[in-house]
Amino acid sequence: MHTSDAYANLLLPRAIARAGLSGADAGLATELTYGTLRREGTYDAIIADAAGRSVSAIDPAVLDALRLGTHQLLSMRTPSHAAVNETVRQVRQAAGKPASGFANAVLRRVSERSIDEWLARLDAAARSEDERLGLRYAHPVWVIRAFRRALAAEGRADELESLLEADNVSPVVTMSALPGLADVPSDAEATPYSPIGFRSPGGDPGALVVASEGRVRVQDEGSQLAALALSRVAPVRAGERWLDLCAAPGGKTAVLAAEALAGGALLEANELSPARAGLVRDSVAGVPLDVPVSEEDGRTRAGKGRYDRILVDAPCTGLGALRRRPEARWRKSPADVPALAALQSELLDAALAALAPGGIVAYVTCSPHLAETAAVVSEALRRHGDAVEELDARAVVAEISRHPIDLPESGGSGRAQLWPHRHGTDAMSISLLRRR
Repeated sequence: MHTSDAYANLLLPRAIARAGLSGADAGLATELTYGTLRREGTYDAIIADAAGRSVSAIDPAVLDALRLGTHQLLSMRTPSHAAVNETVRQVRQAAGKPASGFANAVLRRVSERSIDEWLARLDAAARSEDERLGLRYAHPVWVIRAFRRALAAEGRADELESLLEADNVSPVVTMSALPGLADVPSDAEATPYSPIGFRSPGGDPGALVVASEGRVRVQDEGSQLAALALSRVAPVRAGERWLDLCAAPGGKTAVLAAEALAGGALLEANELSPARAGLVRDSVAGVPLDVPVSEEDGRTRAGKGRYDRILVDAPCTGLGALRRRPEARWRKSPADVPALAALQSELLDAALAALAPGGIVAYVTCSPHLAETAAVVSEALRRHGDAVEELDARAVVAEISRHPIDLPESGGSGRAQLWPHRHGTDAMSISLLRRR
């Protein structure tokens, strides 16, 4: 993952399949990978302390092995001697005998303290409260500050540590049954909010997906609510034209396709990347509705028609999905935000310009960062003036929800912000804008 810049949730299943792992062995490989990536910043601080040198001075292959060994020593039930010996063996094969001696010494120092003792040591060495939180909960300081500001906008800044802790817990597998095409299994545990969601009963969820021909699918509950917020914000009139402007990987597209089919609407999808456009086509294959998928820049594609509903699931930092993509926290930086916010604004402007009178855009990001959410929407409203109005997405989501949902007002807007620690979903932001 460190050398290819790919994400574990894409690479790991293939690697496990190639190695022929199953059951406990596959579970062990998954925990080793995700757990190590999730706590990488904390482990790097511990390794640096134990090694007496910066991790930047350690050979990358050796450092990766040390991270895996540290995770086994401090966060798994692996016996210390087994974790040390196996890691040293890997280092010897990758980097030679001198490096293996170094790894042995470092890991033995790591094993002298428990994780709680190491965290207390890191707490004492932290130069600020944000740095302390960053080391304790394995989040970059800039992400911690962005989360604090987003929570403070709701008057909930005191929930910060709960959010950081939730980001380090593997999410429960959530599935959706495409409305009108599949039913939530009678013996399944329904999700608390999405009317089409349920918890995986265990085992390989892929078997359920295959058996249903894609009409049952793995999908975060927040993603389900984001798609349903657009399709159910107002009654569907037969003949409406809908557009999913940034559609990959296609989960929300599939929900919209099922909803369009039920209401007699037409749906088009767009995705700039040809490979990812293929994922969208696969996602809607189980819906008996013709969904053309174009492969264009969304900023120009939107203007090729007039639409009644448009989903802008904009490219973003992905800070709302750190439970699923734990390494994203180490790959993104504050420098990524301005360019993404500019792109998000351009996509939203293009979508608003493509609306028919009375048409609605759902602007969605899997990030709670205010620069990618509230700021983009408020600037769009300022630019478009009286031509566009914001709807109350919080009320729409609450109306859809199976049970009452805690969505406090944020900065005077109607934006609905979901959170891992509060709702058990990805931190999805949902705004609804209507052309007057």
